[in-house]
Amino acid sequence: MLACVRATGLKLTPQRMAIVRELAADPTHPTAQELFERLRPALPTMSFATVYNTLDALASAGLCAALSLAPGPSRFDPNMKPHHHAVCDRCGEVRDIPSDAHRAAAVARALPAAPGFEVRSVEQIYRGVCAACAAAGAQERRPGRASARARTS
Repeated sequence: MLACVRATGLKLTPQRMAIVRELAADPTHPTAQELFERLRPALPTMSFATVYNTLDALASAGLCAALSLAPGPSRFDPNMKPHHHAVCDRCGEVRDIPSDAHRAAAVARALPAAPGFEVRSVEQIYRGVCAACAAAGAQERRPGRASARARTS
């Protein structure tokens, strides 16, 4: 991803390099705030604005996508190949789901689009509960565990 940043003409400052490396290595589609908090210990003089502006510049250059998958801040996705997303309704975790390019093309052709409308991509969002949240929910529902309400009564 650093080579692509260089190719777009964006200046590679130490802060930008750290942001790009952290984003590229994270499959969870982090928010700007999450990246800022992770990088702050190593780069204490870096501002949140630097992180946000870098992510905005990367998105404008087509090197990542800003996603609004749930209420709250945008998440940033470095995977620019066609794919879908699985979103956990409890913790907000986001994961990539491979897409079938042939199926996506067929769906795009079948859409009753407005005259002159050209479909550039097709994305599906799968909403549900991730494995960690499902396991935590199952743990809370196990017989023999008193609920918080029962314990406080």
